Amino acid sequence: MGMKFVVMSVVLLVCTGWSFRKREVKRGKALLRAFLYLAIFSAGIGFFLTLFPHTGFAQADAAAVSGWGFLGAALSAGLGCLGAGIAVAIVGSSALGVVGEKPEMLGSTLIFLGLAEGIAIYGLIIALLILGRM
Repeated sequence: MGMKFVVMSVVLLVCTGWSFRKREVKRGKALLRAFLYLAIFSAGIGFFLTLFPHTGFAQADAAAVSGWGFLGAALSAGLGCLGAGIAVAIVGSSALGVVGEKPEMLGSTLIFLGLAEGIAIYGLIIALLILGRM
């Protein structure tokens, strides 16, 4: 029962985010209509999962459990590196601006860049810890 609500919520949130990809809303009625269609679509998915509760579910075994560990390791490494990339982009551009005006600030800006890059290292360490427990 809980899986149905998770699937319906994810579908509704993804479709709503896709419909809001433009920053400003010009037509309120069209937006309300789109949200209503998305709600009906996600309710249809929930109804389908209620009628056929075991469709597409495999038997749980050791391979399925280890798959979650691999997924967790991949997510921790990938999202850690993604966050580090965003942080380095922001800090690096600011550091270039500061060093352009005050060259003596190079050392402190490199420290901030190293702290931003540490996010990726933490993500990789967590991924290795997860893989070590499997």
